[in-house]
Amino acid sequence: MPEPLLLIPGLMCTADLFAPQVSEFSDSRHVVVADHTGADDMHAIACQILDQAPDRFALAGLSMGVYLALEIMAVAPERVTRLALLDGKARPDTADELAGRKSLLKMADEGRYLNITYDILLSRLVAAGRSLEPELRDTIVQMATDTGVAVFRRQMAAIISRRDYRAGLSGISCPTLILTGLLDEITPPDYAREVAGQIPHARLELVAGCGHLSTLEAPAVVNAAMRQWLDEM
Repeated sequence: MPEPLLLIPGLMCTADLFAPQVSEFSDSRHVVVADHTGADDMHAIACQILDQAPDRFALAGLSMGVYLALEIMAVAPERVTRLALLDGKARPDTADELAGRKSLLKMADEGRYLNITYDILLSRLVAAGRSLEPELRDTIVQMATDTGVAVFRRQMAAIISRRDYRAGLSGISCPTLILTGLLDEITPPDYAREVAGQIPHARLELVAGCGHLSTLEAPAVVNAAMRQWLDEM
């Protein structure tokens, strides 16, 4: 039996982020979507995930899930058989990015939590125009609703206080996939190129016509790339 596949969602995302991948791979291996809601510190969340995870596993994360995947690689690399980093980055936030995060927290504090999704994120999370697609839009809004404001605050605190993961990239030796939508506005392709350039033998996939939520926007392309990654020796 192949190793289990552990998936870590992004900020304000639930297991629905990986619904196409769970459907695709559950016939051939055990697939687990991690709970990343229980702490306000990246290391603490990673340790909680590891406590619940199989002994050894293939690991994939998207956005915030990339930070957690890299935290796991720093804490317990021996448990990870292969690594996929989707639509994320290893470097700290710029001053503008940090200010943007604090602005979103202010909206939440003012009782405008769902406005974060409707007014700010919907147009940035997916490729231009796709936020108007009912199924995709409804999934994003439902994930934010299910996450809730308390978890959002914890996740944002963990993101803001995270470490710089670039120093550890050169030590990653397992088969690694770096995948990003070419139209990703939140973590543009240059971030993916930077990470792929520092991990030995990493494979870089840039998905045309796709924004930040690649697993939902381009599931067939992402699944094909992940299947190739899972089959790598």
